[in-house]
Amino acid sequence: MKKRNAGVLLILAGAVLAGIGLYLLRAQVDPEGILLVLPFLCIGAGCGIFGHGVGDLGNWLAMRKHPELERQMRIEKDDERNVAISNRAKAKAFDGMLFVLAALMVSFALMGADMAVVLLLVFAYLFVVGEFIYYLNRYQKEM
Repeated sequence: MKKRNAGVLLILAGAVLAGIGLYLLRAQVDPEGILLVLPFLCIGAGCGIFGHGVGDLGNWLAMRKHPELERQMRIEKDDERNVAISNRAKAKAFDGMLFVLAALMVSFALMGADMAVVLLLVFAYLFVVGEFIYYLNRYQKEM
């Protein structure tokens, strides 16, 4: 019952947020500053939340009729081998992301992009690397 309620709430919240975005888009005559972006942000977030809710509700409806399939999927999701495979894939993606972000920062800097964009990329890159170092130290102390 909880999954169904959460799915319905997400659907309603997404629809309301997208509706607010559409209203703001139509109602504004001469938007300035943040109001230029806010309607599109509301529409995008609302559509994403709406889609997530529809997916949750559809999953709940499908699993409601097949409890043995739901049990099997839960076992596969929590299986130690599948968790190890997922963690290894995440590690490979992280390694690739570091090189892609570094190349993107350098290319934006060489193209003469706005300094704010380059600095945002640099801060995001440093945040990810700092988080990696934090968890590396934390897990080394635990093991």
